[in-house]
Amino acid sequence: MTVQELPGAGASHRSTPPPAWRPRTDAAPLLPDPEPYRVLGTPAAEELDADLMRRFHAELVRGRRYNAQATALTRQGRLAVYPSTVGQEACEIAAALVLEEQDWLFPSYRDTLAAVARGLDPVQALTLLRGDWHTGYDPREHRIAPLSTPLATQLPHAVGLAHAARLRGDDVVALAMVGDGGTSEGDFHEALNFAAVWKAPVVFLVQNNGFAISVPLSKQTAAPTLAHKAVGYGMPGRLVDGNDVAAVHEVLSEAVRRARSGGGPTLVEAVTYRIEAHTNADDATRYRGDAEVEAWKAHDPVALLERELTARGILDEQAVQAAKDAAEEMAADLRERMNADPVLNPMDIFAHVYAEQTGRLREQADMLRAELDAEEQS
Repeated sequence: MTVQELPGAGASHRSTPPPAWRPRTDAAPLLPDPEPYRVLGTPAAEELDADLMRRFHAELVRGRRYNAQATALTRQGRLAVYPSTVGQEACEIAAALVLEEQDWLFPSYRDTLAAVARGLDPVQALTLLRGDWHTGYDPREHRIAPLSTPLATQLPHAVGLAHAARLRGDDVVALAMVGDGGTSEGDFHEALNFAAVWKAPVVFLVQNNGFAISVPLSKQTAAPTLAHKAVGYGMPGRLVDGNDVAAVHEVLSEAVRRARSGGGPTLVEAVTYRIEAHTNADDATRYRGDAEVEAWKAHDPVALLERELTARGILDEQAVQAAKDAAEEMAADLRERMNADPVLNPMDIFAHVYAEQTGRLREQADMLRAELDAEEQS
């Protein structure tokens, strides 16, 4: 039955909703700026905190070296796969350092650097990608959720944890990281919808690095920006230069403060670029040209910060060298420990599946144990 066929339709039919209808939220304050927010190279850089910027620089240098070492370990067969964040280090570092100790980080599979910057042992961060263990670390101890390989599944988990924390009265904010490809998943919609309705203390950071493996953003969405998607859920959308670590940290800091004070969630889109291939199994030359990559290399996050700090007298050659030396020490330690063959217990595959093992799982464990015992005795 159409509207025209309804009883009383016709002359009394309204072409618009009744006067009592009104928008639930004023959309204007939720809209992102037309251009990504920047600090480096602008007058806002005059207000930079020197100590914080030096720490950012040291972390960026360490992060770049971490990426290089992890990639080398993959080529040596010590890692099954590694999704590099070369070019995206500013997003990773800012996300890790914006959180307080009691807060939670919900990373994707590409965000091992963010976990390391938050304090996780680099070997533990890479354990999942090595194939040795379910996660490699205790999420509760580090307040870092398990690395999520399925796209966007960590987002509803972040909302659930943040909402539960608020109901308990805990001072906790969850920061959930996702790539541009993850915004096309249903979990993205469900997470943002629930977060906004519940006003959950959660921040969504989308690292828009241009491609979901080989699919460019233009083939994923017709939205003006990914940050514009926030408006449809009733939360603010922020657009930021993802290679400007000072800008990313400032925007995330504002979003975290808003969440902590009861203002609800924020969607932040950081415009960045994946300089290296999707993973070691990907041939990026099949879907993008060298000129595009070189253009983004000119907007490198490490070089951007280093130039700004050097020009302002915040960073000198000695500090730059000290950061490089510390990064090399980290890489050497990571290399040495990753080159040691781990001692693994096959029975661990049954651990941490359920709080209490099911009957079927116990049967499978008994079967494997019997096979292992027979192998030892043969």
